[in-house]
Amino acid sequence: MDLQQWLNETQLGEFCFTILVSMLPVVELRGGIPFGVAAGLPLPAAFLAAFLGNILPVPFLILFIRRVFAWLKEHVPLVRGAVQWVEARTEKKKAAVLKYQTWGLFIFVAIPLPGTGAWTGALIAAALDMRLKTAVPAIVAGVLTAGCIIAVLTYGVLSL
Repeated sequence: MDLQQWLNETQLGEFCFTILVSMLPVVELRGGIPFGVAAGLPLPAAFLAAFLGNILPVPFLILFIRRVFAWLKEHVPLVRGAVQWVEARTEKKKAAVLKYQTWGLFIFVAIPLPGTGAWTGALIAAALDMRLKTAVPAIVAGVLTAGCIIAVLTYGVLSL
């Protein structure tokens, strides 16, 4: 059995594939739950896999993203514009979170709309110099809340 078969034809493979999909920016948990269900996972397993995949990059983003962006802007001119665009977009969203700090970060991540989520929340936390012990629980709670909303929507669509 090759990797593609394993990812598509076993429960553990589908679970791992859902984790990987949910680690992607933009897709995150909002796409991971429906993806996992469509891949054949039961809704609770898809929820867990999507949650794990969405949360795994968060501490690394908070700790290292500013250094990574600075290095990319200096050494990879080809991506300088994309990095500056992400920084500008994060800066725009930062004001909404700044007023309420932890609660603002939670609410921002919890709303399952495009442009919100764990990745953007982690970028904002890094821009605000929030400590991991403050930012991670707010992001985790936001991802759980968004996951519940997406799970209910996914379940509703499935029952139609």
